[in-house]
Amino acid sequence: MRDAGVISDYALFGAAAQMRYTDAVATFDADVLVAVPGPERIDALAPVYEFCARHGWQPAGEAIRVGAWPVQFIPVFSPLTRDALAAAETADFEGVPLRVVSALHLAVIALSVGRAKDLARILALIDAGAVRTSDLTELAAEHGLSEAWRRFELRFLHEPGSAADA
Repeated sequence: MRDAGVISDYALFGAAAQMRYTDAVATFDADVLVAVPGPERIDALAPVYEFCARHGWQPAGEAIRVGAWPVQFIPVFSPLTRDALAAAETADFEGVPLRVVSALHLAVIALSVGRAKDLARILALIDAGAVRTSDLTELAAEHGLSEAWRRFELRFLHEPGSAADA
């Protein structure tokens, strides 16, 4: 898609990307963050769906089945996801280079969304040593999420009676 000019950049994110940094997690699809060239439009993913259809990849619910995987294409939707895409790392997946959102950006995107499974993702990334809380504090602040991060820290990272509560 990038070579054909349908997208200008991409990176795997969500649960499938998390597995690069933590133990395996259950997921039903692969989420791919994409930057679509050209002016913003309401049907930003139309060229992606047209490209997929031409290659025989058909819609499957909210995703498009590419081989064995349902893939959800998510257009860049905020300055944070734009930053995540720009900072994505290239990983090797069975001999194929694949861009993947960094663990730090995965955690802060999860913080911005805030569902229970997203909060669990943050904890898993911290527990795996894939991110440092000091880096999370800094990136969250850069994207206006300081209060969300403070609430997360109080709820999940400070045990009652610890020095952090003093």
